[in-house]
Amino acid sequence: MSTPKVLGINGLGRIGKLTLWYHLGHGGFDRFVVNVGRPVGTSLQSIVEYIAKDSTYGPLHRYLEGHRGRPDVKVVDENTGVIRAHGKELVLLREARNPKDIPWREYGVTTVVDCTGKFLDPHADPGSSKGSLRGHLEAGAKAVLTSAAFKSKVKGVPLPDDAIMLIHGINHLYFDPGKHKLISAASCTTTALAHMMRPLLARDLTRNMITAGMSTIHAVTASQPILDAIPGSEASDVRKTRSGMNNVIITSTNAAKALEQVMPEIARIGFMADSVRIPTASVSLIILNVTFQTECLPDGTVSLDRDSVNAIYKEAAEGEARGLVKYSDEQNVSADMLGEDAAVVIEGIETHSRTGFVDLKLPGSCGEHRVPLTHVKVFGWYDNEMGSYTYRLGELTTHVAQSL
Repeated sequence: MSTPKVLGINGLGRIGKLTLWYHLGHGGFDRFVVNVGRPVGTSLQSIVEYIAKDSTYGPLHRYLEGHRGRPDVKVVDENTGVIRAHGKELVLLREARNPKDIPWREYGVTTVVDCTGKFLDPHADPGSSKGSLRGHLEAGAKAVLTSAAFKSKVKGVPLPDDAIMLIHGINHLYFDPGKHKLISAASCTTTALAHMMRPLLARDLTRNMITAGMSTIHAVTASQPILDAIPGSEASDVRKTRSGMNNVIITSTNAAKALEQVMPEIARIGFMADSVRIPTASVSLIILNVTFQTECLPDGTVSLDRDSVNAIYKEAAEGEARGLVKYSDEQNVSADMLGEDAAVVIEGIETHSRTGFVDLKLPGSCGEHRVPLTHVKVFGWYDNEMGSYTYRLGELTTHVAQSL
């Protein structure tokens, strides 16, 4: 008899809950052990209702089975924390908050997804009283994935040899089970951005990038308060403490910097990134601006234009990035993308390009050289909670678990 495949999930917030949903719907694991680290509600029934319902995506049974589905999440044993969810057993742990104290070994858990967003330093000591990602390894896990980019407290220090950042469909095949113990699944924006950039970098016509910039029009996250709140100690961006449901908030993102860890060729490009938070529950939009050095054709036109860029994304969507990149000629709004399972959906009708010429006088040359530069703007939708990010995290988790 084969050993049951058990997945550990630490944290049951937005990504933790949707991670459970994903794996209940896609198989790959027979059993789940979920650590919340504290009592929740008045009984286990409170967790049952939290798992079974969602204000953004609707009830779990409709996600799994469509409108013919019926609720099927029940308490089995209040004392031991056992829940039955659509044919799978789920054990809820409500005591340990420090990863090193979570009894993964006792439950046969070898793969853990940490969705707390609190343990992001891959250098942190496993025995830390404040907790660390490595604490999961001490507790019995063989591989730990975190649903955020690594964030080291010591600046300028390279990742440890056993840590790696992976995005499914981009570089997940670099996972080495004999070497890598800590895996960052990057962020939702980095994931979508990577899948927007990959088709361009993979083709001669668009490989020669001079500079790039990205703005993400991003839905609110759980880190934002509903009403204005007082900034915490050493808070550098007080706008993040303003009401998330009443404001458009300009803020920062490390998506471009994180992308360099996944796609090293990005480092040679001058890449800027920023984020604008808006009061919607999910679905975000990347506005990507890229400047290319292009070539003049014999008829005086340039080799790169709107149609050729869209053709690249269409080709990728039908070929090497099928299911990960989708191309649309429709006029979409954000609600149309809720639950969309692609990493990114290119809004083709909004792709734009403009070409200008720079006159260069090179040392030792006779006369000036006219160099065409083409600026391209591409719009890409992504369901930052479920379809784009949690699906890629789920695929990566399955790949890691099957590789161990």
